[in-house]
Amino acid sequence: MIKIIPLGGTDDIGASCIYLNIDGTGLLLDCGVHPKKKGIDSLPELDLLNNLPLDYVFISHAHQDHIGALPILIKRFPHVIIYATPQTQEIANLTLHNAVTILEKDFNDPSLILYSHEEIDLLVKSIIAVEYNDEIQLKGLRHKSLEPIIVQFYDAGHILGSASILIKYKHKSYFYTGDIRISPQQIMNGAKLPRYLIDTLLTETTYGSVSLKNLPELKEEKKRFAKAINKILGKGGSVLIPVFALGKTQEILSIIHSLIKNNELTDVPVYTGGVGTKISQVYDKNRFIVNVRDKNFELSKIPQENLYNITDPTYFNRKPGIVLAASGMMIENTTSFKLAKHWLRQKDFGIFFVGYVDVDSPACRIYSAKRNQKVQLTDFSEPIELKCEIDKFSFPSHSDRNEIFSIIEKYKPDQVILLHGENNSRDWFGYNILKEFPNIKVYAPTTGSEILIES
Repeated sequence: MIKIIPLGGTDDIGASCIYLNIDGTGLLLDCGVHPKKKGIDSLPELDLLNNLPLDYVFISHAHQDHIGALPILIKRFPHVIIYATPQTQEIANLTLHNAVTILEKDFNDPSLILYSHEEIDLLVKSIIAVEYNDEIQLKGLRHKSLEPIIVQFYDAGHILGSASILIKYKHKSYFYTGDIRISPQQIMNGAKLPRYLIDTLLTETTYGSVSLKNLPELKEEKKRFAKAINKILGKGGSVLIPVFALGKTQEILSIIHSLIKNNELTDVPVYTGGVGTKISQVYDKNRFIVNVRDKNFELSKIPQENLYNITDPTYFNRKPGIVLAASGMMIENTTSFKLAKHWLRQKDFGIFFVGYVDVDSPACRIYSAKRNQKVQLTDFSEPIELKCEIDKFSFPSHSDRNEIFSIIEKYKPDQVILLHGENNSRDWFGYNILKEFPNIKVYAPTTGSEILIES
């Protein structure tokens, strides 16, 4: 029997971590933190691993909700062997160090600083980098069979280095999508799926509740995006675009550059900086190795101003521009959160969202508010009257529900395990899978629940 236990990332976006026990060999798929929680509360339920075999960890990509708890895991289980793609290993060196720096700067409570820079250095060096499609043969210390487990990474098309994970054992296969994007983005090409039959599919459901009618074509959305930015710039205002440093910064920067180059967008300074700029350099370095749309395109060749050289936000009243600032959900104390306090008060400015917005985040509080209404960014912050323009644009790095459903149609697996999505998203998938394929077993597990599958 194969035992599957989600330790996090089931009915929410955050702390993704899935445990598999395959004939005595323990595998972990991802080990992330929850972006809205702090300290120990942000971790997966790692205590559930006590008294269970754990031999290997596979990291699908370097977003914090998939890798951020890895240093804590290694403290508890120092013998564990870690695998990731070379690009994820390289980006993790930046993002994990950045997470430590943010915690040290923003919190005086040592209990919230979960690991040190020295521990990150050792961790990143211990990761075994594996290329897409290469086979890894595994047998844990308590493996009960002579037959090995075979694991492969497949390009997930989500961000640089992102991988879906295929596990094969005794003529059965298990496919974990991780965060996946089948259609091309501005930089990244779409995911590459296995040719093998899939018996058990573990899939993300991020956009399960979003109808395809609400997801416009990329070409049309870019036009609407340019028109909205031009409107703000025409009034002498500046535009703030909250972005994740990894993935969204690079994709949106590329979109803005293409719009300026094609004379669809006013040519004004574009402000970036911090770890997002360092990650862009990793994108450039790997462009001939991974599946990108244009291997000659370099992010570093795009004219950019360093956002972190600007200490007074009124500068953007005098010098209109486009600001790409992390974090995408405007988590408290991040650059986008701090800038929003100024932006909200400026009637000629705009805050434009370009990705997933969690319902409990400061970003959602802003997006849900109406003009002239008072917005409280956190439960304890001073209300600010919303005077600027607010809009949201769809440039998803996750597949929509039709694309995810096409994976199910392609493989017709025996079991589908629904993960990484709010309950209404998982409900949509559950209902439609059973309607279309009544013989498929569908699981929408809770954290800590056990799923047993015959091997």
